[in-house]
Amino acid sequence: MILEALLRNYVLWTALTAWFLAQAFKVPIDYFLNRKWNWAVAVRAGGMPSSHSALIVSAAYAIGLHYGFDTPVFALAVAIAMIVVYDAAGVRRQAGMQAEKINVIVSELLKGHPISQQQLREVLGHTPLEVLGGILLGLAVAQAMWFFWK
Repeated sequence: MILEALLRNYVLWTALTAWFLAQAFKVPIDYFLNRKWNWAVAVRAGGMPSSHSALIVSAAYAIGLHYGFDTPVFALAVAIAMIVVYDAAGVRRQAGMQAEKINVIVSELLKGHPISQQQLREVLGHTPLEVLGGILLGLAVAQAMWFFWK
């Protein structure tokens, strides 16, 4: 009964599809930009498009399509989407930029010293363009899934 309900959950499958497609698109987009295959980008945070934005925007839009755009659950989904998108482009992006600067400082100041040289992860967030790509992908996936599902 639970499994059957999960398999019929349009909003869940829409969100998961948008997330999966966003992660999958990162590989060819990264290749186009760097002319080198890097399969690791498919499972890392950051990059184009934002899978966080794609997932939450597709879920919010799917909720609107399925339950109505005048429902409290849609309003909640939009509020959560706004937080996730802001976090992806704002807070997490700034943390990544700080990690980049700290890595430069550590490499310059501690060369040859017996202190850990472990680098911080620099790609934590997204540029506004990457977030916009995720938003547009999320909307497109939700709309396509709506036509397919109904």
